[in-house]
Amino acid sequence: MFEKVLVANRGEIAIRVIRACRELGVNTVAVYSEADTESLHIQYADECYRIGPAEVTQSYLNIDKIIEVAKKSRCEAVHPGYGFLSQIPAFAKACEENSVEFIGPLGEVLQKMGNKVDARKIAVKTGVPIIPGSTKPARSVDEALEIAEKVAYPVLVKAVYGGGGKGMRIVMDKDEMQRTLELAALEAEASFGRREIYVEKFLPRARHIEFQVLADKRGNVVHLGERECSLQRRYQKLIEETPSSFMTDELREKMGKAAVEIAKAVDYISAGTVEFLVDRDRNYYFLEMNTRLQVEHLITEMVTGVDIVKTQIKIAAGQKVEYEQSDVAIRGHAINCRVSAEDPYNDFMPCPGTVTRFHPAGGPGVRVDTHLYAGYSISVFYDPLIVKLAAWGSNREESIRRMQNALNELVIEGVKTTIPFHRKIMEHECFLKGDIHINFVEERIGELLPAQTLEDEEAAAVVAVLVDQMEGRGVRAVIPKREPKAISTWKLAGRVRRRGKMP
Repeated sequence: MFEKVLVANRGEIAIRVIRACRELGVNTVAVYSEADTESLHIQYADECYRIGPAEVTQSYLNIDKIIEVAKKSRCEAVHPGYGFLSQIPAFAKACEENSVEFIGPLGEVLQKMGNKVDARKIAVKTGVPIIPGSTKPARSVDEALEIAEKVAYPVLVKAVYGGGGKGMRIVMDKDEMQRTLELAALEAEASFGRREIYVEKFLPRARHIEFQVLADKRGNVVHLGERECSLQRRYQKLIEETPSSFMTDELREKMGKAAVEIAKAVDYISAGTVEFLVDRDRNYYFLEMNTRLQVEHLITEMVTGVDIVKTQIKIAAGQKVEYEQSDVAIRGHAINCRVSAEDPYNDFMPCPGTVTRFHPAGGPGVRVDTHLYAGYSISVFYDPLIVKLAAWGSNREESIRRMQNALNELVIEGVKTTIPFHRKIMEHECFLKGDIHINFVEERIGELLPAQTLEDEEAAAVVAVLVDQMEGRGVRAVIPKREPKAISTWKLAGRVRRRGKMP
């Protein structure tokens, strides 16, 4: 096992990796930007180093600086978490060149599977169905039109190098193709530095189902079942659950085998996720492979009992996967809600600011992965995800009830969050029946926005304006007095103790 690991990330995922290292008896090194001087992850680590300004290109994406810190602190390995450098081939190769173990797949595997067209070719070679469309980048509008006519509209134009919905557009007919193709190429270039685009059939109301795989350096590959990721907005996942209520035992066996075969075909190492789209007739199609730890890995840990992060570290240190496929058992049901500092009533606009109050949820089967605390400032520079709230139950109904309770218990004040939005989804009739798909949120957004309530500050401002207007007209405003709050017996006991009247 390693003696020291550098965690090349921030926030809750950095804390998650540090905790796994602690359990393995491994020392940790954290890195942080100038915007993260008060972040919890640097307090959890054994050592910490500032690596640059708030901008990610000068800090968390600065390969040279991170390698420099890894060598200076004598780290034997680097864990990239998710996002940032986790899927950048140049970072994995830089680690290899500097004799630092990259806790993830080899650089050439990142390169190969990061190219969506090449990944589709690999799926075809292994006999896994792919969505009808390109097997090479579209070199012109005419070529894109030809493919679209062949597979039939609507189609998706997608960035060859990309993810997270960037460089992706739906095209309904040929009149839209030229304009949409250029927009997608421009967005792809801005996000990933490459303009290449390919075309594939758009599958409306499909389900997004992914399989978690683990692979060691000895060629052993297992999957840990599926996660239902269909609740999305603009191709960004909002809620995940496992197992999928749509899945049958036969389909799970087929898709799990397909995921393992794709991982074996590229000599995959570490944790990864093979993603599929599944239509209403339960036909499945390879979508892509995420060559890193997923945000939603925690719900798979809850139903399998496997610590995915610790397993990643063990694999990187040369240890084998500890179980066979037949040993993997799914117990119960788990749901994850991604709580973000965003305003659902303002097109989910990010809402940076200072958290004035934070109270995590609790109770049986509830897990809260976060880096929040009262007084923490949410930065404008980074992803607005602030809490991963997961609930486990013996079945789907129990996990939903526990999630409903957890969302009611979770308190975050000082910034707007998506908590009310998640509450509405958890009580929606279609969600309760498991009748969901990738277009669910867009189609029902009006039903999923709860009635907006005024916060104390907003209510005070409204009252102040009304009073000013009334008194300007010579009308005396009478504001009812609020009943005084009952004195807390806990505070009272504390006061008495300080006065020396209690032993």
